[in-house]
Amino acid sequence: MGNNKQKYERRFEDKFELQWKRSVLKELRKLPKDTVGKLVDLAESLIANPYPDGCRKLTGTEHTYKVRAGNYRLVYQVHNGRLIIEVVKVGHRKEVYR
Repeated sequence: MGNNKQKYERRFEDKFELQWKRSVLKELRKLPKDTVGKLVDLAESLIANPYPDGCRKLTGTEHTYKVRAGNYRLVYQVHNGRLIIEVVKVGHRKEVYR
């Protein structure tokens, strides 16, 4: 039947711009420094590929995705028309969806 992953893989010639909501920056200050580093690196990697392996679309949303970083989650929106990735929430997996 073929590899479905190749079918959905996209190459992005133009880089996306990364934006952080103010509330996310505030939340990052509360997290352990090593976790913050991982989350920031993960967010910056989205600039080259906004749909990395392991990202999942959030149910009931049109442009919102989540990606794992250990026990933490990074929730972001992709605005393809404007080439913008906006990080909308970060937090522990037990609390991030509340």
